[in-house]
Amino acid sequence: MGDNIFLKIIRKEIPADIVYEDEEILAFYDIHPIAPVHILVVPKKPIESIATMDDEDAAVVGRMFLVARDIARDLNISEKGYKLLIRVGKDGGQEVPHLHLHLLGGARLSENIHPI
Repeated sequence: MGDNIFLKIIRKEIPADIVYEDEEILAFYDIHPIAPVHILVVPKKPIESIATMDDEDAAVVGRMFLVARDIARDLNISEKGYKLLIRVGKDGGQEVPHLHLHLLGGARLSENIHPI
């Protein structure tokens, strides 16, 4: 998998606006947001994508969704709604080869994920 920007953020080599961290998960604001709230939730373990994850990674991937849920509640976007997005592979639009969950909200979002 090699080194990537998310691993550098996890190791604190690159600064990020972190909103959540525990022993397995890190969540931070995307530096190129496509919605008023755009947070990336990443496992600290280097998992390239959903397509390449091992079965034993299911628990940490599930925790990513729980963390996203809790962040959405903390940011008061749960009531109106939000989107969760995981891109897989080049054709799926995945730019960084490290599994990440996009938490998007803070506005009414179209199916193209951009605010309308």
